[in-house]
Amino acid sequence: MIKKIKANIPNAITCLNLLSGCVACIFAFHSQDTFGAFKGYELVYMLIGAAAIFDFFDGAAARLLHATSNIGKELDSLSDLISFGVAPAMLMYNTMTFHNGGSYSAFAALAIAVFGAIRLARFNVDDRQTDTFIGLPIPANAIFWIGASALIYQFGYPGDTAVIIALIIMSLLMVAPIKMYSLKFHNLNLKENIKRYIIILAAILFVIFFGICGLAYEIILYILLSVFSRKNIK
Repeated sequence: MIKKIKANIPNAITCLNLLSGCVACIFAFHSQDTFGAFKGYELVYMLIGAAAIFDFFDGAAARLLHATSNIGKELDSLSDLISFGVAPAMLMYNTMTFHNGGSYSAFAALAIAVFGAIRLARFNVDDRQTDTFIGLPIPANAIFWIGASALIYQFGYPGDTAVIIALIIMSLLMVAPIKMYSLKFHNLNLKENIKRYIIILAAILFVIFFGICGLAYEIILYILLSVFSRKNIK
């Protein structure tokens, strides 16, 4: 019994990721409603953030408990598609709809979910993506759209054209043959992990100085560091 419980702890954490994404989708359609001290879209930010935390800890728990499994891998991908594909797509769909008067152009936000699904499918059949990723990881893309949505609410809507161009670029980056840094640490050696430390430190500073908007800047920095790394330049 204890062995069964132990084996299912990682899957239980993954399900919390999935539930966070599902609830985020619900609140996305109440983005302008107020729930206590928060707007609906702010709760979406929190829920996608919570999903990202659960996504980190389910893998860590599986390794720590020696409870990795093929079912766990598939469940993780299905959960990620909801939390980091569908949820940010619904966030941006409703953000665009609110600011552009309900134009059909808001459907362009669904590209986040479609290309996210392709990204995850490729990841599941590609055994090269252990220490590095190929294409922008779907959680990183979701974090970018949290920051981008916050920028829109804070500084105003830049127009459908600008947002759709950003949607196209970010969606294509998820399936592009570009090596991206993994934030998994195998040791704490400064020289071996210098880019990882820069990315983490930058994330803290961006959030301190720019708030939630800083998350978009952080992902742009992550992309630039990865794209212009020696591995990709070669």
